[in-house]
Amino acid sequence: MTDPLESLSGYPLLSAIAGRRTRRVARGTSINAGSLSYQSHNQPHPLDPLEEAILIVSTSLTGITTHDGPLDSTSYGRELGTPFLNILARSGSSPDNSQPTHYIMVNDTGTWLLKRLSTRESLALMKDLPARWTDWAEADWIAAANAVKHRLRPDRLDFPRAFPYYLGWNKQLSNRPGTTMFLPLVDTTRMYINALLNISSEPNHERPLFLDDWRTFHPQNLMDWMGWLLSRLHLAAPIPFHPIGGVKWIRSGFINPNIPIPLGLVRTFLSDHESFFLTQNLMLLAQAMGLGGWIHVCPPGSYVFDGGGGKAGTGLGFRMQKPAKRWGRWPPLPANQPNPVGIDGVLEALTPPYVASMDEAVDKVLEQKYSADGAYGDTATFAKSYRRPPDGAAFLKEGEHYSAQAIAYTKTVCNYIWDTYGRFPAHVDAFYQPGTWLQVCHLEMEYYEKYFEPGLYQQQARHESVWHG
Repeated sequence: MTDPLESLSGYPLLSAIAGRRTRRVARGTSINAGSLSYQSHNQPHPLDPLEEAILIVSTSLTGITTHDGPLDSTSYGRELGTPFLNILARSGSSPDNSQPTHYIMVNDTGTWLLKRLSTRESLALMKDLPARWTDWAEADWIAAANAVKHRLRPDRLDFPRAFPYYLGWNKQLSNRPGTTMFLPLVDTTRMYINALLNISSEPNHERPLFLDDWRTFHPQNLMDWMGWLLSRLHLAAPIPFHPIGGVKWIRSGFINPNIPIPLGLVRTFLSDHESFFLTQNLMLLAQAMGLGGWIHVCPPGSYVFDGGGGKAGTGLGFRMQKPAKRWGRWPPLPANQPNPVGIDGVLEALTPPYVASMDEAVDKVLEQKYSADGAYGDTATFAKSYRRPPDGAAFLKEGEHYSAQAIAYTKTVCNYIWDTYGRFPAHVDAFYQPGTWLQVCHLEMEYYEKYFEPGLYQQQARHESVWHG
C-alpha cells in the first residue's frame, strides 16, 4: 500500500497546476443529462479525518514572515518600518500581512469556523519554523486541524435548491451529502484601518486626500468656501466630492489634494485577495490528493450570514447591524443594507458594537501591532526569522511607527464613515463574502470512467488505492 502522505509530498507542483480541473460530481450523485444521464448506486463518501485535516491546515499559518523592507528612503527620510498587521506567515499572500480571511467549513458533521489561534498556540502546533509538513505524521495533521475547528451549528449549512440560493447546475451538484465546502469570509475592518494608517504615513506631498464619492462637496462655512476657491485656483483639479475631514487637512499641508482617492475606488483595500490565493491553494491540493475540486458561486451573502429571506435558522447567525436611515436619499449598496459585523464572542469586526467608537477601533489595530503580544511587540517571535537575534532587535528599535498626525487623520476618516453612514465600512461590508466557495469531494468515478477521457482524471483514479487501501 502506498503511504498517502508520501504520495502527496511527492506529487509535483507542475503536475498539480497542469492537472487542475473543475470536477463537480461527488460520490453518490446522479446526473440528469439526457443521453449522458447517469444513475449512481454508491453512497456518499465523506472525506476521512486525514484528508480533511490536510485541507484545513493548508489554509493556516506556516512560520515567520521575512521582514525584508527598507527603513530609510533615498530621498525623503525614514520609511514606515511597521506596516504589517501580523508577523506570522500564512500559506496565501495578503496585503500588509493582514490575513483577513476566515474559512467556514461545511460537511456532514456540521458547520465549522476555522478559528485563528494565538501566536504561541500556532508556534506550538508548527513544531518548527517554517512548518515542515513533509515531516508530519497523520496524528500531527489531525491535531493541528482539531485545534482550529469551532462548531457553529450541528448540521450542514444549506438552502432551498432554487434561485437565488443556488444557480443553474449548482442546484443539483453543490453542497451535497458527503462533500466538504470551504466558504471564505473576509474581515475588511482591520485591513481597512491598517491601510489608512499606512497610506497616511506616506512622505510629505504624497499623502492623498480621501474623498467620499457618494457625496458631492458643498462648502458649509467661510473656511470651506476659501478652501474650495483655493482648490479651483491652485490644484490640478477642483475637489468634486466631499473631502473627508474638511479642507482643514488641505490647509494644514498634511495631505496633497492633487492625489485624491475616492473611497469607492479602494472599496476593500484588496483585503479580499487573500481568499482567492488560499482557495487556489486548496484547488491545487485537491488535485494532488486525487480529490474533486470545484470553485463556484455561493448563496448570496445575506442568506449566508443570517438566513436572509430563506428558511429560519439557515444562516451562520451573524449580527446584522441595521443601517442608519438618516439620508434624504439612500446611498448605494451596500451602505443601505444591514452590515454583517460578527458572531458575538466568536468572530467580531472592529466596528461598533464590538468597540465603543471608531477611535477605539483604530487603537485596537495599534495594539495588535505594538503591544507585548503584537506583531512588533513580541520581540522573541520577531527575531526568529533572523540569523542573528540582535538584527531583529535592531529592526524593531529603528523601525518607524505611525506619527500622531497619521493616527489622527485615520481616526478622522473612520469617524466620518461611521458618523455619515452609521456603519463601518460603508463601501463594503464589515465581513465581506467574495461570492464563491469551494467543494472538495470524492468523485463518482464510474461516471467519469463512462464518459470522459482517462487522462483527465488520472490522479483521481489512483485516490482510492493510495488513500483508502
